[in-house]
Amino acid sequence: MTDHVIIGKGQIGTTVAAILTARGERVRVLSRSGGTSGDGVEHVAVDARDAEALAAASAGAEVIYNCANPAGYHQWAEEWPPMFAAILGAAKRHGASLVNTGNLYVYGPVDAPMTEATPLRSPGHKGRIRIRMWEDAMALHEAGDLRFTEARGSDYFGPGALADAMLGERMVRPAMEGKTVDVFGDPEAPHTFTYIPDMARALVRLAGDDRSWGRPWHVPSAPAVSMREAIAELGRQSGTDPKVRRLPWWVLIQVVGAFKPAMRGMAETRHQWDGPYVMDSSAFTEAFGDEPTDLATALAETLEWWKGRLAEA
Repeated sequence: MTDHVIIGKGQIGTTVAAILTARGERVRVLSRSGGTSGDGVEHVAVDARDAEALAAASAGAEVIYNCANPAGYHQWAEEWPPMFAAILGAAKRHGASLVNTGNLYVYGPVDAPMTEATPLRSPGHKGRIRIRMWEDAMALHEAGDLRFTEARGSDYFGPGALADAMLGERMVRPAMEGKTVDVFGDPEAPHTFTYIPDMARALVRLAGDDRSWGRPWHVPSAPAVSMREAIAELGRQSGTDPKVRRLPWWVLIQVVGAFKPAMRGMAETRHQWDGPYVMDSSAFTEAFGDEPTDLATALAETLEWWKGRLAEA
């Protein structure tokens, strides 16, 4: 039985914990708010920016999963550097393997499908922060101080994904209610979406396979679809006929951003929505055999979660 420590209890961290406990593993979840331990999961309240506190809370870990994220884009520059330095320090101190939850920000604007060999050339601030995190971790890996790998997914969606996901509350709820869905960017451009359970399964797979270390992996994700196609499928499954309305970016950046500072940070990643944004995850499937959940099934499970959420409201 392996001692698994998960940092962060958002949608991904919670799903990783559920997979591991179903296998009978020892699971500890570290988060700022903590929680009530039970069902095979120990919850510990800790600020991941506090290196000593994090090291103490993760003592005995054999595998650490970094599923944490600052609360908003506007907090990345302040929170990520001390947080990730503390995570690296804890993994090194305990001799634990580290599996990192990554994304595609490191690549920046692209004009072809992204693979793990796509150069890390992001000109944006958030992309550069992510590149620095990757480089710092790989330096320790190459020095033999820890084993490290990173799972990179595209825009996440699925049960639990709310306002922080493009294919989340702003699309799913109005589509299932037959209302107009407001989108930013080109609604016809093909886009890769990564299903949260697929992301969690990929993290667990990488942690348990010696072939994973020392390189990034793109999480198995269904073939790219446009936002219009995704919304149409949500409508088909809900028995509705949602309309799609394209909004200019200034609405999100200036109007919405005035009330939600995190939204202003999306201006840096608008290239992901203004044209094709396609991720190739075939290397993962070829290496480990894992296939992505097909989009229709993933959206059906997402809608089921939303129905339950709304019924409890």
